[in-house]
Amino acid sequence: MASAPTTSSLSLAVRRAASVAPAAAPLRRGGLAAGCQPARSLAFAAADQRLAAHVASRCRAASSSRGIRAVATMAKKSVGDLTAADLEGKRVFVRADLNVPLDDSQNITDDTRIRAAIPTIKYLISNGAKVILSSHLGRPKGVTPKFSLAPLVPRLSELLGIEVIKADDVVGPEVEKLVSTLPNGSVLLLENVRFYKEEEKNDPEFAKKLASLADLYVNDAFGTAHRAHASTEGVTKFLKPSVAGFLLQKELDYLVGAVSSPARPFAAIVGGSKVSSKIGVIESLLEKCDILLLGGGMIFTFYKAQGLSVGASLVEEDKLELATSLLAKAKEKGVSLLLPSDVIIADKFAPDANSKVVPASAIPDGWMGLDIGPDSVASFSSTLETTKTVIWNGPMGVFEFDKFAVGTEVMPCTNTPIQLHLWTKMPKETNCELSSVGYCKEVGRP
Repeated sequence: MASAPTTSSLSLAVRRAASVAPAAAPLRRGGLAAGCQPARSLAFAAADQRLAAHVASRCRAASSSRGIRAVATMAKKSVGDLTAADLEGKRVFVRADLNVPLDDSQNITDDTRIRAAIPTIKYLISNGAKVILSSHLGRPKGVTPKFSLAPLVPRLSELLGIEVIKADDVVGPEVEKLVSTLPNGSVLLLENVRFYKEEEKNDPEFAKKLASLADLYVNDAFGTAHRAHASTEGVTKFLKPSVAGFLLQKELDYLVGAVSSPARPFAAIVGGSKVSSKIGVIESLLEKCDILLLGGGMIFTFYKAQGLSVGASLVEEDKLELATSLLAKAKEKGVSLLLPSDVIIADKFAPDANSKVVPASAIPDGWMGLDIGPDSVASFSSTLETTKTVIWNGPMGVFEFDKFAVGTEVMPCTNTPIQLHLWTKMPKETNCELSSVGYCKEVGRP
């Protein structure tokens, strides 16, 4: 089994030259491992799981992804290139990522993504544009009331300083009527675009209907920019110009710099629950990085592919051959692919589960792995101390449960100034794990 070297060191260094990175945000939550100090230099990119890897691919050659081609085109021009003359009185379709976590009472528990979208929207309305704002929330199967964007309106209005108008649909006569009466400098929030199955299918007719609402297009949804959906890629065929928002442009700049010419040794940390959602990430990084550290639920598919017993841990049975091939590819490319040597297991999937630390090769029946173990944290730490650039994607464990959040909480800690390029997996498309443990940079706070 591929495993990380053993060391007693618990000081984690994920580093690049500190002088080129912005300062980290103050901690929002305690509970960090003893002796860890917040990284002084965090470059945070709020993105979904594959984009940075695709950016890496695009740096080497033209990407085959239609979504990435659209992003690459938009990246040539940003919203800041548009003047008041370009925008005044114009209807601007803005695709943002407002996929924020809500509690059972539909209250926003983390508004990071909303705040990140504010600079672009404010720029547009301050220049007299009429903003038609689009986003998804969760993964609804058709119209699902709990995934309505209505709870976002008060916070959006507060941050923008204007009353945001809410449409009850995404397309159709009622939406068209609202758009036709919008005054300059106003914002109309469309309903959850994923209420329509045509969105994720990138249906041309649906994209055309979306595009008909506006005169030009701005994509500021970095977390979904890699997806060829109607609101991210399809509309660009019908709306010109199509430009990047401030957030999208900034995060692309971060990531292109990180993956196109990294200071070496270059390491990547990839976590998350499923191998299937990380195929693009892992395959692309195997072409670029020197060290690849794996964590999260996906590791149990790799363990089982190597013949280990994984108890009741999450395993994608149909991805066992893929896991084997990825291990072989790493060896072929000379990439040091490291799996955790120990794990924290639980007798049930719950915050109050009984738990214990066991070697990765000794998971008993009926128990499931929910976090990487302390030896793995130490060995990953030791490995990372030799690196100069690190990209991190995805949690190391079920960080939503405090008992199994240690791996994710400890990894961004350091006692030395560093730069950490983060493009994070948003678990269940709700919240950023780095925000949860207190390391998200304050992005776009007005």
